Order: sequence, then structure tokens, then C-alpha cells
Amino acid sequence: MARRSTLRASDADRERIAERLRHATGEGRLLAEELEERLEATFAARTYGDLDAVVADLPGAAVRQRERPQTVPWLRPLSVFALIILAPFLFSLLLAAAVVVATLFSTWVVVLVVCWWLFGHRYRHRVPSRHTLHAYGRWPAGRPGGARPRPWV
Repeated sequence: MARRSTLRASDADRERIAERLRHATGEGRLLAEELEERLEATFAARTYGDLDAVVADLPGAAVRQRERPQTVPWLRPLSVFALIILAPFLFSLLLAAAVVVATLFSTWVVVLVVCWWLFGHRYRHRVPSRHTLHAYGRWPAGRPGGARPRPWV
């Protein structure tokens, strides 16, 4: 079986190497003149061995993957610890706010009930009713039915 370096390279392989060279130039690993020379050698290459010689001194894909920043897990041990500490504090703060709101509401209810008890029943007795008018013989004018009733006494 033939070794990889003696196998013929395809146009897609040459394009992949050319893209790798352009990327290396963008990273600052190659100068523009070196890029032109290597691109000429890439498109003139016939085998994988020729293509490997063009990029032999450039880091491979494994190096580029190591250079990528590692993704930071969302919950680090420190953030979990902070959450455990903050959860009871936030719960107690919420409970205190609920107690304050309930106290203010109940205070207003008590004030309204006391005011009604102190002042509400007096007002009810001051207003003359129909029966008090009848007892004193002072019916309102224009009563349907015509004449005034006679006084009780």
C-alpha cells in the first residue's frame, strides 16, 4: 500500500492548504511575500508530501484549538457558594417586606373600623327618618296620596 506522502492531492486539498496559509498570514505568522511563494508551491504540488512540505513549519489545527479561550462554566464553585449565602438573606428580606406591607394594610383597616365605630353611629342618629317626621306631624310637601295624615296626639 502506498504511503500518504506519495498519494496524489486533489484540488480541494490544495484549497484547504491555501486557506490555512491565508489564515497564518492573518495571524502574523507569514509575510505577504512568503504567502505568495507558498501559494505558488501549493497550487504546483502534486502529492500530499508536496503539500505537507509547504506547511511543515506552521502550527497545525491542534495548536489553534488550544489557543481558543476555554468556555467558563456558568456555575463555578464560588458562585454556588455565594448563591447559598445570598438565598437566605434574600428570603428574609422578602419576608420583612411582606410583614411591613401586611402591617400597613392592617393598620389602615383598624383605623377605618375605629373611625366608623366612633363617628359612624352618631351620624346615623342625627339624620331624621321618615318615622321621626311622621311622629312630629311634619310630612314633606308634595306627598303622593294627597292630604297630610293627622298627628298621633
